[in-house]
Amino acid sequence: MIELAVFDMAGTTIDEHGDVYAALESSVRETGVKVAPEDLQAWMGADKVEAIAALIRLGGGTPEPDLVARTFDRFRLILADSYAANPPAALPGVEEALRDLKSRGIKIALTTGFSRDVADPLLEGLGWGTGEGELLDAVVTSDEVAAGRPAPFMIHRAMERTGVFDVRKVLNAGDTVVDLLAGTNAGVIAVGVLTGKLGRAELERHPHSHIVDGVKDIPALV
Repeated sequence: MIELAVFDMAGTTIDEHGDVYAALESSVRETGVKVAPEDLQAWMGADKVEAIAALIRLGGGTPEPDLVARTFDRFRLILADSYAANPPAALPGVEEALRDLKSRGIKIALTTGFSRDVADPLLEGLGWGTGEGELLDAVVTSDEVAAGRPAPFMIHRAMERTGVFDVRKVLNAGDTVVDLLAGTNAGVIAVGVLTGKLGRAELERHPHSHIVDGVKDIPALV
């Protein structure tokens, strides 16, 4: 019996129109380095500060702490402007799926490569609250753990916050390779969803338990 279902945010539960990809690429390009599409994809879903540092290095630059901090500030500003112009929305069937799982006594947590100051306004805009009577039981952001995905720490922190002890009773779903790797590293059921940028063949090349079309299919899988 699954006790906790953990979901990524952008591309998994939330349609943010690909704006996080564009904001990350634009902010890093502003430092004067090139951003290869395959490098950008490899770092999607990861902690954004870690991603920015890696992309600067991969582009031939030197990720000095001050440069990374300034680039992260630009990333947040570009993303905020994009979200204001084109607000994110829940992906089709997601809210119904989460409520279905909750009705079965399964706790719901979200994890994200966003920092808390980026994630909270996004969730507020969707009306997704945390706590008694709300849609979510916990939200864990990448700045609250020692390392973001593919490290397992956000999943384990979600378990800590929801009082779930057994990794065999936890499902983690996401649309990126690092989501699958984080789930595998955490020892939980690792599910890939096809609502992001990657297709089935690309996700299936990496360790996983299941690949489904979207979060809307998770209740039937459970």
